[in-house]
Amino acid sequence: MALVDTHIHLDFDAYDPDRVDVLERARAVGVSRFIIPGVDEETSRNAVRFSAEYPGVIYGAVGWHPNSTADFSPADLATVRELSRQPGIVAIGEIGLDYYWDKSPKAKQAEVFAAQLALAAELGLPVIIHNREASEDVVPMLEQWAAGLTGDLKTRPGVLHSVSAPFDLAMRAIEAEFYVGFTGPITYKNADDTRRLAAAVPLDRILVETDGPYLTPTPYRGKRNEPGYIPYIVERLATVRGVSVAEIEAATTANAERLFRLG
Repeated sequence: MALVDTHIHLDFDAYDPDRVDVLERARAVGVSRFIIPGVDEETSRNAVRFSAEYPGVIYGAVGWHPNSTADFSPADLATVRELSRQPGIVAIGEIGLDYYWDKSPKAKQAEVFAAQLALAAELGLPVIIHNREASEDVVPMLEQWAAGLTGDLKTRPGVLHSVSAPFDLAMRAIEAEFYVGFTGPITYKNADDTRRLAAAVPLDRILVETDGPYLTPTPYRGKRNEPGYIPYIVERLATVRGVSVAEIEAATTANAERLFRLG
């Protein structure tokens, strides 16, 4: 099975000492494709570079994370446009709103989020959504944006990365055709709300991701995360849904291929 880690910051310094070994450990457990999201210009360029170095193995997304938007300018949007046209780039992201950290004014975050959503629609690319303590603003913006989409993007608008929205709001996003990504926290003792959502989401809308080096699943919580730990997320999803591991593997792989048009 060629599992896909749909959100992994492989370009971050945390992987510099052993990046090749990280990839080999992932392949050994069946995780053989990876999507690196951008959070600013440097990391978006990294996503382009890695997808060029590892064609068909590493794919990229480009965009400005909400915590990077305080000084965002029209020139930055032009950079996102330019980088999105490079080989191996399959999405705009990660973009969204973050009300946990106070690194950019809410109004500025919303302005940049809307601009990048509009660009994604223009380019026909799905979006990778970051949402932290901002669900009541993120979901309505996504609903309004998705309602105006045309073509095949209407059925694959994007993913709620490491989904954390309350159940009702998350289900509204799913009704708007969004996918949801599950990460290490689904394995945590206090994650009953996440597991409740995982049991309710249609199987054809589920993705698996690490968000490495963050959000390490049990039993490695507290250590650096890596894509070789994806099987722990898959196993918990299978348990929650009462299906086999093989069924989750097949579904999440097909979902990633469909959403991101992986070759």
